[in-house]
Amino acid sequence: MQNLDRKKTREVILRHKSVPLGIGGEHPVSVQSMIKLPTENMEAVIEQIEGLEKAGCEIVRLAVNTKKAAEVLPQIVQASHLPLVADIHFDHELAILSMEAGVSKVRVNPGNIGDESKLAKVVDCARAHKVPIRIGVNAGSLEKTIIKKYVYPCADAMVESAI
Repeated sequence: MQNLDRKKTREVILRHKSVPLGIGGEHPVSVQSMIKLPTENMEAVIEQIEGLEKAGCEIVRLAVNTKKAAEVLPQIVQASHLPLVADIHFDHELAILSMEAGVSKVRVNPGNIGDESKLAKVVDCARAHKVPIRIGVNAGSLEKTIIKKYVYPCADAMVESAI
């Protein structure tokens, strides 16, 4: 097998039930998957997490896009043996509720969270709970002002949205 040089990245520690899992830095690449069900369907989500664990998955991402999804998160976190990443769109309060529920990491798209004060609340909560944030940007969630400026989704538009 060819020895490829890995890009130097910053180490991030996810914690699940006080068990650390290092990602980035010198840590081996972790296997991550995403739940394909509405998070509100708690029992089926827990079953899917267990199946992913048996298949060798190490981190599970799930959509937290409704208040009901955030409400069932504490039970899902408690049942899971794996660190969970809450995928947040549009509602900064769902990110805060997710961190309070015990998720190991949140993924937010600053372009659809709203103004900077809302994003600052997410950052403050993450700092208080020692939860890493992954910034994610995609073409489907670019702000209207950025689309107007660039005419179509492109790398420069996504970078500007993330910044």
